[in-house]
Amino acid sequence: MSLGGGQSSPAPDPSLRGRDIVCVGFADWQTDLWTNQHHLMSRLARENRILFVESLGLRQPKLAGRDLGRMARRLRRGLAPPRAVDGLHVLAPLVLPLHRFAAARAVNRRLLPWLVRRAARRLGLRRPVLWAYVPQAEALVDALDPSLVVYHCVDDIAAQPGVAAEDFRAAERRFAAGADLVLASAPGLAERLGTIAERVLYVPNVADTERFAAALEPGPVDPELDALPRPRAVFTGAVVSSKLDMELIAAVARSRPEVSFALVGPVGPGDPLTDVSPLEAEPNVHLLGGRAYEDLPAVLRGADVGLIPYARNELTASIFPMKVYEYLAAGLPVVATPLPSIAAVAEVATAADPEAFAAALDRAFADDGPDARAARSRAAAGHSWDARLAEIAAAVESLPDRPSGGRR
Repeated sequence: MSLGGGQSSPAPDPSLRGRDIVCVGFADWQTDLWTNQHHLMSRLARENRILFVESLGLRQPKLAGRDLGRMARRLRRGLAPPRAVDGLHVLAPLVLPLHRFAAARAVNRRLLPWLVRRAARRLGLRRPVLWAYVPQAEALVDALDPSLVVYHCVDDIAAQPGVAAEDFRAAERRFAAGADLVLASAPGLAERLGTIAERVLYVPNVADTERFAAALEPGPVDPELDALPRPRAVFTGAVVSSKLDMELIAAVARSRPEVSFALVGPVGPGDPLTDVSPLEAEPNVHLLGGRAYEDLPAVLRGADVGLIPYARNELTASIFPMKVYEYLAAGLPVVATPLPSIAAVAEVATAADPEAFAAALDRAFADDGPDARAARSRAAAGHSWDARLAEIAAAVESLPDRPSGGRR
């Protein structure tokens, strides 16, 4: 059953205040690639006590530099008490990232609740809201005796490379069915979870619109981007084969050699076997590497078009990219491949094949101007994280607490 349609206008002043929250995320806290969990929890931490439990390592690790580095950090921190960061506390639990094996799952079912319960007790958290971005948090229900259970689904994680999909789906069915509220960030996710859970609220991703609107004002431009010839078509985010259509980008770049195509983000996070050779073969495609989140407005200030050249596959069918409203808040025209989640966003031009995508780029360059940029930014202003949090908070606060020791 659906509770809503993801409208951006919140009810008057609903908020979560004075609650204890244990959030189980799908990423580490300190990262340049901020996602839904970082935006919401950093805001909730202003008026609530939060323990953020970092990634449980759902993807089978590769013996590659990025994965080896993460495993080394987790070993160092895995038994340590939670650390204070950004107004909340962060726990890096020591779990076995081998979820496809029954023995590893059995160890994690014992180890994870012990570590999280110990951390919660250290912080004095009592009957917290269990707010989980992954269904493996089901192991914590008995350990924490939560006042509420929220499953926040922002990605089809089972479709990601290296994830044990069958085991993940089974855990998701159990966890969503027992949750007090399910939040879904894409129509496909809301539809699928609506067949499992009683209360599903569709809340698409939004943006820190005030921060990105600063790109409309005079200011510094990212130096590496500023060195590239104009016009500039810019993508910000993880450069991974599971999401980006590398061949499409390369083909469009070949057809428009006068355009600088800049991809600003790390290569391979979550998909370490990503092959960027098709991009590196094109002289007007530039892989500029990652940037800190707070530096992205300086990147978009120097862009002429924002790109969302996603591949169309099972994973992206259930993604609402945060960069949609980040680009629009910065005033940029946006050209994307036709993802189901953004079909209703009128300000985004979509095209499926290289020829149509290149033509959409041409129109975006030709039709841009200061007035058009200001209009896009105004249209995006209502799609802010503060507005989205107010909507979510109203839904959460409308729910009665669970009885102690009880399941819904």
